[in-house]
Amino acid sequence: MANTGELVSRFLNILLGVVVTLDLSLDKHVTAVSSKCFYQLRQLRRVQRSLVDESVATLVHAFVTSHIDYCSGLLAGAPKVVTDKLQRVMNSAARVITNTRKFDHGLSHVRHEILHWLDVPERVTFKLCLSVYKCLHEMGPPYLSEMCLPISSLPGRRHLHSAVRGQLTVTSWQKGILFRWPVSMEQSPDVPE
Repeated sequence: MANTGELVSRFLNILLGVVVTLDLSLDKHVTAVSSKCFYQLRQLRRVQRSLVDESVATLVHAFVTSHIDYCSGLLAGAPKVVTDKLQRVMNSAARVITNTRKFDHGLSHVRHEILHWLDVPERVTFKLCLSVYKCLHEMGPPYLSEMCLPISSLPGRRHLHSAVRGQLTVTSWQKGILFRWPVSMEQSPDVPE
C-alpha cells in the first residue's frame, strides 16, 4: 500500500500534469519536461534533413516550446538552477532550428534576434504579466479576474501611492502567488489592446 506522500504526489501529477513534490519543489517537473523535450529534439535531428526549415520550426514549437511554456507561471521566483535546465532545452531547440552545433558562436543572437525568443525567466515573467493584463481587461478567466483588483478600484484607497502606481490588492492567502505581479507589470512593456 502506498503512503500518503506518494498518493498526494500522484494526485497532483495527474490533476495538473505537473510533477510537484511534497515540499512544493518543481525540480522533478523541470527534469521530466527537459528529458521529454530532449527526446523530441533528438527525434527531430534524425529527420531534419528531409524537412524544410519552416517545418522544423513548427515541430520544435509544437513539441518543445509548448511543453516549456505549459504551467510555466509556477516557475516564478524559481532558483536559477531550475530555470537553467529549461534554458538548456531552449538553446538546444534553437540549434536544431538553425542547424548549428553545440559550440558554434552567436546562439544568443539567434535566440533573441532571429527566433525572437525570450530566455526562460523572462518567458515566465511575460506569461504572468499577460495573465494579469487579461484579467484586468476582462479577458481572463473569472476565477482569476476576481482576484486581480487594482487598489484604485477599492473605495477609500483611491488616493494611496499604491493606487497611483497601478498596484493590485493582495489578500493574505494570495501573497504566495500574486506578490510579484505588480513589480513585473511595471517592468514589462505595454501590451497593445
